[in-house]
Amino acid sequence: MKLKQSISTFDIFCIASGVMISSGIFILPGIAFAKTGPSVFLAYVLAGLAALLGVLSIIELSTAMPKSGGDYYFITRSFGPLPGLVAGLFSWFSLSFKTAFAIFGIAEILYTFTGYSLIQLAIAVTLFFIILNILGVDFATKFEVVIVVGLLAIMLLYILAGIPKVRIPQFTDFAPMGINSIFFTAGFVFVSFGGLLKIASLSEEVRNPKKSIPLGIIAAVVTVTLVYALLLIVLVGTSDPGRLVSSLTPVADSARTFLGRPGFIIITIAALLAFVSTANAGIMSASRYPVALSHDQLLPPVIGRTGQRRKTPFVAILITGALIIGSLFLELEALVKIASSTILFSYILTNIAVIIIRESHIQNYRPSFRVPLYPWIQILSIILFSVLLLEVGLAAIEAIIVIVIVGIVLFLLYGKQRYDKEYALLYLIERIVNRKLTSYNLEEELKEILHRRDNIVIDRFHQLVEQSTVLDLDEPMSSDELFAQTAASCSSAMQLESEDLVQLLQEREQESSTALTDFLAIPHIIVEQPNFFKMLIIRNRAGVRFSDRHPAVKAIFILFGSRDERQFHLQSLSAIAQITQNPNFEEKWLRAKNEQNLRDICLLSERRRDEQG
Repeated sequence: MKLKQSISTFDIFCIASGVMISSGIFILPGIAFAKTGPSVFLAYVLAGLAALLGVLSIIELSTAMPKSGGDYYFITRSFGPLPGLVAGLFSWFSLSFKTAFAIFGIAEILYTFTGYSLIQLAIAVTLFFIILNILGVDFATKFEVVIVVGLLAIMLLYILAGIPKVRIPQFTDFAPMGINSIFFTAGFVFVSFGGLLKIASLSEEVRNPKKSIPLGIIAAVVTVTLVYALLLIVLVGTSDPGRLVSSLTPVADSARTFLGRPGFIIITIAALLAFVSTANAGIMSASRYPVALSHDQLLPPVIGRTGQRRKTPFVAILITGALIIGSLFLELEALVKIASSTILFSYILTNIAVIIIRESHIQNYRPSFRVPLYPWIQILSIILFSVLLLEVGLAAIEAIIVIVIVGIVLFLLYGKQRYDKEYALLYLIERIVNRKLTSYNLEEELKEILHRRDNIVIDRFHQLVEQSTVLDLDEPMSSDELFAQTAASCSSAMQLESEDLVQLLQEREQESSTALTDFLAIPHIIVEQPNFFKMLIIRNRAGVRFSDRHPAVKAIFILFGSRDERQFHLQSLSAIAQITQNPNFEEKWLRAKNEQNLRDICLLSERRRDEQG
């Protein structure tokens, strides 16, 4: 069952911001300050820049393949089912752990007011967000927008009120543990930006993924990185270093020093809003990973079941809630390290995925956003995230190994016998060894995604292309030789003798050349049958000689229509003109691997569509 498309650009911004702004800024700064000193804000800036660098590849993949499961889906369709299953588990676990971190923060605040058991409160909070998300993504998203707007307003108030109170001498001993400590701390606090990777898991539910995903995510990471940097400068500049090192409520303690008790209460409310925001967005995003795994038959289908009325994956939400409750029993620092390491590893895999899928030359991979400076941005990201991953420590690597083993076991016991989809690595190997290893399944899957992403209207010309004969030739010939071959393919369908059809085509060509450019020709003739219209699509890599002026035409569209179809004839000419004027049409036409690729170029190209057709 298809998920409902209801998430806007501003919703994406709020969800991405909400996943990032939480315990990473309201709890971790004290621990991070102990590791690097006043330079802690640079560690957050470095983590934010790394996240922005890495998320560019996520944006590209999300606009090309807006599917539930996000980075899991990209990695599976790039590397294959086993790496995809492992990546799906990484993403599911990491976001669930990050969500547990936020729920732990909510429970801590509630504990100070109620005195109830911390674990009981955390479980109750988890159940609340499970119910909220089962009620529907619309409801959960609106809730998220309200929370994030309020949260950003409070953080801006803290920054504006605190900047005049900053004491510059607080930054004198800028990096007492050395420059390396900044990089280590950046890896440690990277969990604060982990939500960026996971927004892709909601991409199937975005109304206009081509524009909303790039704008929403980039705006979120830039905004949050700037807010983090300014907030930490105020925090370090207004706090006692001795107290800051041991504080689990550093921002609230700082606010008390220059805003008094009201400031402490306001920041505590902001922290609560941040935790609520992260918990809500975290469960919303995390639950889409088991949905995607089940759709690919790497987990049982029941896990991906959606409600008839709300269209929400209630089974996956319940299982994700159970995983979060289990992770509440882990130690706080271990929770942070595991979450950060699995997020970093996912970033590495997604950047490799972009390289694989681009180099595979899959035609229907059509992102609306492409990472600039390819492949250098991806290579730089892979190196940077690998360094940050090593900085997190051995315990985090051990957690990755455990998840990999779990993924292998699940694949061997369940997924190996059921997974039947192609992946880009096969296309890349096929291209390198020049042997046929694929059967066009991935191209067809991506075409279906593009239909949904671009809301493609199936008009009459679209149907004409689907019904057309496609000839893929690879030897030089004259127009007369082409017409003879065309007649052999089409004469029976038009109830004409081959010689008569060749004569009609030649007579039309003698009136005036139908070669419009050095690359394109559109021969067209009138047939006497009523209500008749056909098209023949031809590629000849070696070229067809139409005249001295056009000696090697590569793309030929031959139209056969009756007089009463004159209006549709004009519409078809217009559609072909729009298709052939699309950017890189000639390159795509020559690089197409087979007849179906040629047909897809015509079916998926941007053009005006007749919705009445």
